[in-house]
Amino acid sequence: MRVLLPEGAQSVANPSADPITEILKTPKTIAVVGLSSNPMRPSHGVTAYMQAAGYRIIPVNPNETEVLGEKSYARLEDVPEKIDIVDIFRRAEEVPRVVESAIRVGAKVVWMQLGIESEEAAEKARAAGLVVIEDACILMEHRKRARSLKS
Repeated sequence: MRVLLPEGAQSVANPSADPITEILKTPKTIAVVGLSSNPMRPSHGVTAYMQAAGYRIIPVNPNETEVLGEKSYARLEDVPEKIDIVDIFRRAEEVPRVVESAIRVGAKVVWMQLGIESEEAAEKARAAGLVVIEDACILMEHRKRARSLKS
């Protein structure tokens, strides 16, 4: 797992704070790129957990119309509301395009799920002011911090 803060963000008020805890602390809107309606797919289980934990979920997949009771959009640019976190369930070679969209829509965080990394995309997102998390499962990170997220 790798966490990259935006350029200049190291001078944040509390440098010892865990950035992932800070990101997950309050329920936010998460656009899940590559979310599948197939309950056997990891994206489905992870997203169902986050939805149950109180996060607003927006599916982004051109092959779906609805997932987990939410309307699915073909692209991030089609989502009509503010997006806080872009959670990516796509192959690494598709990440740069997703990150460009995340920057365009004004997302605050780009989260690449386990096994997904893209140095080029991560640096571009960081330079644009986004927090970047690579190679980490949002469900696992949420579970690890469940106690501190409640306080």
